[in-house]
Amino acid sequence: MSQPTGQPLSRPLPAARLGDSQIADVLRKYGSLIALAALLLYNVLFTNNFVSIGTFNANMTQVATIVIVAVGMTFVIATGGIDLSVGSLMAIAGVLAPLFLLDGQQFGAPAVGLALAIVAPLVATTLLGAFNGTLVTVVGLQPIIATLVLYLGGRGIAQLIVDGELREFRNLGSPLIPSFEFVGLGQVAGIRFQIIVMVVIVIVAAWVLRATTFGRYVLATGGNPAAARLAGVPVNRVKMAVYCISGFLAGIAGLIVVAINRSSDPHRVGEYMELDAIAAVAVGGTPLSGGRATILGTFIGAMIIQLLRFTLIAHNVPDGITRMVIAGAIVVAVLTQRQRST
Repeated sequence: MSQPTGQPLSRPLPAARLGDSQIADVLRKYGSLIALAALLLYNVLFTNNFVSIGTFNANMTQVATIVIVAVGMTFVIATGGIDLSVGSLMAIAGVLAPLFLLDGQQFGAPAVGLALAIVAPLVATTLLGAFNGTLVTVVGLQPIIATLVLYLGGRGIAQLIVDGELREFRNLGSPLIPSFEFVGLGQVAGIRFQIIVMVVIVIVAAWVLRATTFGRYVLATGGNPAAARLAGVPVNRVKMAVYCISGFLAGIAGLIVVAINRSSDPHRVGEYMELDAIAAVAVGGTPLSGGRATILGTFIGAMIIQLLRFTLIAHNVPDGITRMVIAGAIVVAVLTQRQRST
């Protein structure tokens, strides 16, 4: 029998084309996780002594401060903003801490001095984060311009606090120094304390973003601020809060860095950290346009960059090529995000 005219022939999609589409979807959704798994597998098979507690601690300690700062950056980017000041805020936290470690008895009890060495820098960086938020929400500056103010001026503030000099903790002669150094060098059950801090921050931040009203407000603010306002979302307060969170986490990272180095260098602490944090967020799958975010993705993105760097260095690849490969990985990740959004 002949096919009736006017009836289009129904042809099934070729199996190969359907399979290609499914593979593409998987790569777009789980590409960063697949890349991390591939890097781990490669190092397990081809990198000497990769499976050891020493290598684990080395990689995780190098990535811990980046992850901590990148978590705060994720919140900011999720609202459609950016924070270029995090490196400078780390430097400010780093130079403030030694001011409270000079004399164990200057505040009546050593424990008070130690507490102030940790709390005062975090309060300062949180307030400076609020300053960034004020420039964005009240003054109305674009986030990149608003945070550029402290990117430039913040490091100058840090240099003025210590007259531009490197301050080494061992020269302070304070009995509080060993306790403070635990923040960066201490271990719990063989694992560095800073790694534990990083994991706790990632878990709490992921829960806040996924399971709380504030997390939904953050994503709504980044997705469509005008619609969010009409829906009753306090957009300006949300933006203020995320810049405070970013400043607070930058302060924690600054304390960890100076505790590890046993010194406070206003010129070097937090240098290029804003770029590392933004790269981790981008590679992890959070679009820089805002409205969507993944804390776990940010952690995975930071780990990909760290393991890629570690792998190339372990196999004697020159530093210049290493930088080019990491830059290429960031470009691929951003292009994959754009394709996924499309």
